[in-house]
Amino acid sequence: MEKTVSEAIAYRRSVRVYKDAPIDSDKVKQSLKNATLAATSSNLQLWEFYHITDKEVQNKISKACFDQNAAKTAQQLVVVVARKDLWRKRVKANIDFLNKAFDKPDLGERFLKRKKMALNYYKKIMPFTYFDVLGILGFLKFLIFQLVGIFRPIYRQVRLSDMRIVAHKSAALAAQNFMISMAAIGYDTCPMEGSDTLRIKNILKLPYGAEINMVLGCGIRDDKGIYGPRFRVPFQDVYNRV
Repeated sequence: MEKTVSEAIAYRRSVRVYKDAPIDSDKVKQSLKNATLAATSSNLQLWEFYHITDKEVQNKISKACFDQNAAKTAQQLVVVVARKDLWRKRVKANIDFLNKAFDKPDLGERFLKRKKMALNYYKKIMPFTYFDVLGILGFLKFLIFQLVGIFRPIYRQVRLSDMRIVAHKSAALAAQNFMISMAAIGYDTCPMEGSDTLRIKNILKLPYGAEINMVLGCGIRDDKGIYGPRFRVPFQDVYNRV
């Protein structure tokens, strides 16, 4: 029986050794569909997911992950990719969706105002935020916004490095959705940052603008797959009620 959200979160561990037992690719794919429902900045969905089931490709990626056990013993791999470079395409997709969703003759004035506001956001604010040339425009915007910010609240994350962080945050949120979904059906995962990301990009034939967010090993945990009891610092050390 599928676990509840709380049960899945408690069950999820970073499993580094997997049983030599196959897992259902369709179930992994469904968990990736759940990943696409994660929260994402401005609904741009600047992510891609590469579900690795081909053993030859898996072996290559495992070597790029330094043949750590979480990759070498995994039954399948998932590579989460941040795609900040696709912002124009994703902006257009949102505009097309809004035009279709609001293409009704009986819409009230409130919804027409909402459509106008949303289209203005994607047609003007998003291009202004994401467009850059070698980081120069982003730095100029950053200086201007810091100056304006002296007098009123303003969005300050406008540099090229800031937008990369935004894309990676969204990709990581999607990865967490995936891991919890896998845990809910009794499958295990391990997010790996230790890898040669350039080699992985070459293996997957990714374009220059794509960035590896993380590689996840997938399978069913072996008895020795969890290296120790779970440790978390005391909740009161991280919880602040204001």
